[in-house]
Amino acid sequence: MDNYKLYIFDWDGTLMDSIGRIVSSLQLAAKQVGLAIPTDVQAKSIIGLSLSVACQQLFPGITQDEEKQLIAAYRQQFLFDNPIPAPLFEHGKLLLERLQEQGKLIAVATGKARAGLDKMLLDTETHHLFDMTICADESQSKPNPHMLNVLLAELSIATHEAVMVGDSIHDLTMANNAGVDSVGITLGADSKTRLQTCNPNAIVDSILELGRLLTGNPIHSSQTP
Repeated sequence: MDNYKLYIFDWDGTLMDSIGRIVSSLQLAAKQVGLAIPTDVQAKSIIGLSLSVACQQLFPGITQDEEKQLIAAYRQQFLFDNPIPAPLFEHGKLLLERLQEQGKLIAVATGKARAGLDKMLLDTETHHLFDMTICADESQSKPNPHMLNVLLAELSIATHEAVMVGDSIHDLTMANNAGVDSVGITLGADSKTRLQTCNPNAIVDSILELGRLLTGNPIHSSQTP
C-alpha cells in the first residue's frame, strides 16, 4: 500500500500511545464533576469522537453546564495534570519521516481539539512532518466523512489516492463513508475483531508492520525514533 499520494493518520492510539491517559483523564474528570465514572471499556469506546459527542454517548441526559465542566476538567487532566505518559509509539516519527522522504503528503484527522493537537505536535516535535491537520472542533465528529472530505479538497487529492490509518471503528467507518481506503492498527482503542467489522484494506499490529506496508520497506533504524 505504498502507492497512495496522501496518508491520513488518526492521532490517539494510532501515532500516540495515549489511550491510558485518555481513559484515566476522562474518569477523573467525571469524578470531579460528579458524574458516574465510566469503566475502561466505556471510556475507550468513545475515543476518536469529538468531546461533545462523546459526552452525550457516555452520559445520557448530561446538562449543558455539566458537559462544559466535564470537557474543561478533561482537558486540564489530559494536557497538564495527569501523570500517565503519552509518548509517540516507538518508530512512529521514523515512519512519518520515511513517508515524507518518499514525497508523500501526510495529514492528521483527529477527535482532539485544535489546542490539544497543537500541544501534542509541539511536545513531540512533529508539526513539520504534516502537510495538513484537522481537528474535531474544526469539523463534524467522526464517523462523519467531513474531515476527510476537507483534507481531500484542500490537498487536491482524489478518494482513490488516499488512505486512512486508525485504531478505532470510528476512524475506519469515517474512511468508508468518504470512500477512502483504510488500514486498522491494533495498538489503541479497538481490537482486531472490532476493526475487522469495518472491512479495512489491512490490519496491522505494530508501527514496524505499518511502516513496511505503507513505505514498501522496513523502517527499523538503530537511531532513536
